[in-house]
Amino acid sequence: MTAATATAPASVHRSPRGPLTIIPVETAAEKKRFIRLPARLHADDPNWVTPLDMERNEALSPKHNPLFAHTDVQLWLAVRDGVDVGRISAQVNREATDGVGHFGMIAAEDDAELIEALFATAEAWLKARGMRESLGPFSLSINEETGLLIEGHDTPPMLMMGHDRPYLAARIEALGYDKAKDVFAYLSDITKPLPKSICTLMRRPLPDTFKLRHLSFKQYEKDIESISSIFNDAWAANWRFEPLTAADTNHLAKAMRPILNEKLVWFVDVDGEPAGFGVCLPNINEAIQDLDGKLLPFGWAKLLWRLKVKGVKTARVPLMGIRRKYATGFVGAVLPFLIIDAMRTEARKIGYTSAELSWILEDNMPMRRINEGLGGIAYKTYRIYRKAL
Repeated sequence: MTAATATAPASVHRSPRGPLTIIPVETAAEKKRFIRLPARLHADDPNWVTPLDMERNEALSPKHNPLFAHTDVQLWLAVRDGVDVGRISAQVNREATDGVGHFGMIAAEDDAELIEALFATAEAWLKARGMRESLGPFSLSINEETGLLIEGHDTPPMLMMGHDRPYLAARIEALGYDKAKDVFAYLSDITKPLPKSICTLMRRPLPDTFKLRHLSFKQYEKDIESISSIFNDAWAANWRFEPLTAADTNHLAKAMRPILNEKLVWFVDVDGEPAGFGVCLPNINEAIQDLDGKLLPFGWAKLLWRLKVKGVKTARVPLMGIRRKYATGFVGAVLPFLIIDAMRTEARKIGYTSAELSWILEDNMPMRRINEGLGGIAYKTYRIYRKAL
């Protein structure tokens, strides 16, 4: 995938069923196979949603994804009897100094030998680059898809959330990986009124210096920069935090704009400074579930009609934050609910009935209490694993 990884060798593992070969992904054709493999592995899973090929291709492109500017990435395919049977990635952030490398994008048939071979290949690559620990899955970073789904396989994933086969957790744990953290996805019924206690809190008078407003496309770049700035301040102390760079912010602006509704992105300004924000996005997965990842020849028309005419019923809140200096006391207690209430109100007008707030670290008790105070249910759990190398 990068100049640093272009010469990664293939490895062969002998088996009575035929040799298993692990090959590094180096060509466009191999990357296409890498992207398409999970759809075959989940062919009998009614809750699987195939991501759009175009989106996945861009996410794995050094030209389009700014992560590649500071991260070495290698992808591998496992092949047996001419058939792709598994895949994995490994990543090293060149700016990290703690000796922790990442694995991700794991998908494989339920075969202990296969999964062991994939992880052995990724671990050897990480060790060769001085990494002392393997952590993941991150696809490809903690700011993208995070964790392995271990609870909640009975419902489809929301936009930009993973969906894994139930057997993978036990297979990974058998290789010596243990839990580093769990993260939760909370689902809320937004047609129900807010609890009385929250309504009472929001009725308390706020200073005149407080202003609740939605995103404006007229100052789109400025508002996206505010989101990035608040995110980097609000989450700086979080476990494994990776800040959004200027390039990340530009990428975020371009990626989100086609699906953004400006009345579903809200800010609270204090003394003219953006103090907090929340982003609510339509759950694209609901609209693409039967497209098999393809927008041609008729996928574009179906997607646009479902988003703009028919409408989807579900949404996801992937980004939310309050600047740390405003995060305590009455102000810190009320700001998240002001933003959430504004997003819920506008989402109901559009026709949404439920929203996922994700992901939330298991020990982020303030955000967990907010979600549970709203009646949200932690309906999916994703696990991040670690192993000393």
